[in-house]
Amino acid sequence: MSLISRTYPALTLAGVLALGGCAQVSNLVGSQAAPVAEPAPAAEAAAAATRPPETRIPSASATTAEDFDTTTAEERQAAAAPPAASGGDTRLGTVVVSLGSPADPGFWVETPLVDAVTPGRVQIAGGGASAQIELRPATAGTGSRISLPAMRLLNVPVTDLPEVDIFRVSGGA
Repeated sequence: MSLISRTYPALTLAGVLALGGCAQVSNLVGSQAAPVAEPAPAAEAAAAATRPPETRIPSASATTAEDFDTTTAEERQAAAAPPAASGGDTRLGTVVVSLGSPADPGFWVETPLVDAVTPGRVQIAGGGASAQIELRPATAGTGSRISLPAMRLLNVPVTDLPEVDIFRVSGGA
């Protein structure tokens, strides 16, 4: 039997014991990390009660597009209202949009076509369905994202990358 084959098990055992001892030493000197506390249901409920009423978040058990869409019927009806007959909307451009954060409520589009939050409208390119939305600025080169409620209102599957026309509505910044 070689020297290596005789000493290998002993060295392995010594290494395991040494590492195990490290945990014991850290317990003695108090350097163990504090346990992470789970959020209490009461604290979560209190946080929800202090949120402004317009800030609704999906349930933790949300799994479908309908579950994540926290808009009310009244909000959907207002967003689906046809554009004003005055024709004062300014077409900013046509972009391809992807689904934005499903947890971010409301009707909005993040796009590099604006540099400040402003009222707007999005329409499926070529004159399809449209929705009144909030235009939010995005960094140039990052693409455009659309909210889940806006995608649903436009009857676009959430996995699609639709081409849409973006408008600033009259009276917007």
